[in-house]
Amino acid sequence: METTGESPIDDSTGEDRSLLIVDDDRPFRERLSKAMARRGFDVRMADSIKEGMREIRQAPPAFATIDMRLADGSGLDLVPLLRELRQNSRIVILTGYGNIASAVAAVKAGAVDYLAKPADADQIEAALLAQSDALPPPPEHPMSADRVRWEHIQRVYEQCDRNVSETARRLNMHRRTLQRILAKRAPREINLAGD
Repeated sequence: METTGESPIDDSTGEDRSLLIVDDDRPFRERLSKAMARRGFDVRMADSIKEGMREIRQAPPAFATIDMRLADGSGLDLVPLLRELRQNSRIVILTGYGNIASAVAAVKAGAVDYLAKPADADQIEAALLAQSDALPPPPEHPMSADRVRWEHIQRVYEQCDRNVSETARRLNMHRRTLQRILAKRAPREINLAGD
């Protein structure tokens, strides 16, 4: 693979196992990096959009996992650049704030799949390597309905600038019920990302 400036690469990703992980959650990023390296990927990491853009311009990877929410903006902003420089790159968007609108935006931007955290390395590898016309297999340990509900409530709460009254109004929920939910920790999930 040869890159000159920012000219696009249109080769097959068959033998190239270069993987860029862009995530600002350092423990998750490092665990995922180790797990993917054990699976034969040549891993590079970035923790921001700025660093991700630098890595993509330096050597556009064959594969990428990009966190939707980064400290300096939306991870979706990296997808067009990667698509421009490496058309066949396989991109999976990861997020702790999964919803249908975000999934649609990720796929429209050029991602091949969208996974809610905590996604494990097996799920991520399956999504990265899935044939474009086939859906990846269902997750071995999907998020529970309680966890999905909790994630949705947390997301709306953050979008309402942590205003309990406004969040309760938008969720059509009694304010005290919402306060009880917000006071509790997230429902426990089995986290296999560390393999």
